[in-house]
Amino acid sequence: MKKFSLIATLLFAVLLLQNCKKDTVTATTISTAQIIATINDTTWTADTVHAVLTYTAATKNKVFTCSGIALNKEINLYFTQKNASNTSGLALQTYNVDTTSNVALSYYTEQPNSAGTYVLTPTGTVGPGSGQIIITYVDSVKNHVTGTFSLQTTKNNYDNNGNVISVDINVVSNGAFNNLPYTFKSN
Repeated sequence: MKKFSLIATLLFAVLLLQNCKKDTVTATTISTAQIIATINDTTWTADTVHAVLTYTAATKNKVFTCSGIALNKEINLYFTQKNASNTSGLALQTYNVDTTSNVALSYYTEQPNSAGTYVLTPTGTVGPGSGQIIITYVDSVKNHVTGTFSLQTTKNNYDNNGNVISVDINVVSNGAFNNLPYTFKSN
């Protein structure tokens, strides 16, 4: 009898635990911004955006350039699509920073120059494997592009003897451009 009541109690406890469920809240962020990113753990949204896709017939290359500026910061995206046709669209693919100059990303912040005037200055360089642009959607009729990007800049700081004393690292993650209009040019 004791075994039966012990088994019944255990089954009741298991059934009770099965029915206990935690409430789960899922948050989704939606942005209407054309360019948005997380820069060093802070959300940044561009308020001035400029994008151009240029086709050059002589080389059969398309070059996409894009810049976004806000809050004394600027992000630039650049890539070359080789062996392209003279259309206003882009290939849906990933463009990784490598040792060639076909893909380049940069991050600028406002810094004082020698005259004391503040100017946008590169925060460092984006080396091979430290950045990528992924094109996920293109509307070649309306000339709009959607995609993501990420990058990391590094800058060595030197003492008077040329020795590295520190390294500045800036991380731009979760970058996205959403339905970004671009100008198409053909040369």
